[in-house]
Formats: sequence, structure tokens, C-alpha cells
Amino acid sequence: MTTQHQPVESGGGTTLLATASPQDPRSDGTAVAGRSPARMAWTRIRRDKVTMTALVVTVLFIVIALVAPVLTAVTGWGPTTPDNKAIDPDTGNFPYGSLGGISLTHLLGVEPGTGYDLFARIVYGLRTSLFVGFASAVLSTVAGVVGGLAAGYFGGWVDSLLSRIMDVMLAFPQLLFIIALTPVIQNALQTNSHGGTDENLRLLVLVLNIAAFAWAYTARLVRGQVLSLREREFVDAARLMSAGRRHILFRQLLPNLWAPILISFALAVPQNITTEAALSYLGVGVIPPAPDWGSLLSDASQYFLQDPMYLFIPGVLLLVLVLALNLLGDGVRDVLDPRARRG
Repeated sequence: MTTQHQPVESGGGTTLLATASPQDPRSDGTAVAGRSPARMAWTRIRRDKVTMTALVVTVLFIVIALVAPVLTAVTGWGPTTPDNKAIDPDTGNFPYGSLGGISLTHLLGVEPGTGYDLFARIVYGLRTSLFVGFASAVLSTVAGVVGGLAAGYFGGWVDSLLSRIMDVMLAFPQLLFIIALTPVIQNALQTNSHGGTDENLRLLVLVLNIAAFAWAYTARLVRGQVLSLREREFVDAARLMSAGRRHILFRQLLPNLWAPILISFALAVPQNITTEAALSYLGVGVIPPAPDWGSLLSDASQYFLQDPMYLFIPGVLLLVLVLALNLLGDGVRDVLDPRARRG
């Protein structure tokens, strides 16, 4: 930034006082440009190697899930039909060769007994895990934001009623109640020609159940923020200008809540993926032959001594995915909430 010299009268004569002009360009000729909060946040994220690594891993998993049909059909890495030639019936239907039958045709081996390609089962199961994780996080975040806004802004009996509902939902043992409710709801709804619940309907019930028990966390966080924001000067100014409740809620308060909402969403996704995997492992989520990582781990536990790779590969991948999402959520929290930064 260039400086201007203004003459100033003093006792000993005239002195030149250097002053900066905010509108002047820099010394190299470039103008000073302001940065938006989103741009500043992205700059901080790029400087954090752990968060950037987690972001790259997360994006890689998402891309693999999106192109799963192309990946298995075009490359031939993961045939979706059983390969009976890869199974040795003389050894108890275990894969031929070592390491679970890993070969150029079957990059991660095949499933014992069925002969399904493990790579195909994993990439399609990844779609299920990510869908349930993100869909339930979106629903719980939306419900939590609406409930938190209403409780924090209106106060009175509305706040008391919603706060008691939040307390009750937070007191529930989430996993236990989802295990109990999911099969009951699924059996009460439409069934397919084989006497079971349609797979898409099972996923919908799973998403709704997870979201129904997770929204209270976001609602409690948003309520606390709204209680603080509603006493600020800009809200009082909006009221003095006869702004309606809708304007104050969605134009004044909500834009100031995007940081805690984004943090809550980022941390909810890995938790929901873990919950979905646990439910499928226990047999109340996605049921084979539909691909899912939780059901893969459940089946693999029966063959651990004979084929440890069958359990090791999906277990490690689930660990990497959840760890990447958690680290990404922690990085987003540190960027958007400087008070929560690690020391």
C-alpha cells in the first residue's frame, strides 16, 4: 500500500507526515481485495495437512461409491455375479489360493461359500453406508435446526416443551431403541413377494430411525446459540423496523448459525455410518444378499480363523472411512470455532 506525505506545521518548520490511503493499490500494482468467511475457512483448511488428508480420503470414498457400477462393469475388477470357479468345495467352500483368493480378477478376493467378489461387495456396500450416513445426518440436522430455532427464539412454553422433548430423546439409549424399533416398523410395512421387507423400504426406515434419535443433539446446540443471538443489537434493530418473525428467524438468526450447524452435520455423518454398520452387523439393518459393510463383517466373523482377510479388509476400510470423516469434522470445527482449537 502506498503512502501519502502531508505537510504539518511544527515549531521547527514543516514536517512531512506519512499517511496510508486505503484505496491505493499495493506497491506491486495489485489492489487490496477482501476475503469472504468461506474463503478464509478454506485457506485455513488447506494449511492443515491432517484435515486436507481426511478431505482427500473422504472425497475418494464418495467418488468410488458414485461410480461403483461403472467401476465394476468396465474394469472387470469386481464381477457382481458369483464365481464358483474361485471356490474350492473340497476345503469347505473357501477361496482358492492364499489371502482369501486375491488375484488380478478378484483384487480383494472372494467371499467364502458364495463366491461373490469382495471388491464389488465393498464398493456397493460403501454406497449404502454413505447414503444412510448422509441422509440421516441431513434429516436430523434440519429437524434439529427447526426445533432449536423455535425453542431459543420463542421461549416460554414452546421452549419448555421442546426442551423436555430434547431431554427425553437424549436420555434414550439410541442404539438399543433402534434395534428394538427397526424390525417392528419394517414388519408392519409393505413386504415383497418373498415375505420380507423391500430393501429400499428397509433403508428408509433405517434412515428415519437414526435421524429420529439424533436430531436432539443439533437442536440443543442451536437453541443455546439462538438464546445468545436473540438479545443482540441487530435483532433489536430488526424488531424496531417492524420485521416479522420469519424475517428475524431466517434472515437474521439463521445466517449466524451456519458454523455450528455445519460442525454438527460434519460430526453426525461418521456417527451415523457407525450406527448403520452396527445395526447391519446385528441383523436389523441391511440384510444379505444386499451389500453392506456391517453385514460383511457379520458374515466374516464366522470365517475369521480360515479366511482372516475376509474380515480384515472391510474392517480396515470402515475404520479408515470413519476416521477420515471424524478428522474432517474436527478440522471443520477448529476452523469455524477458534475457541475449540486444540492446544
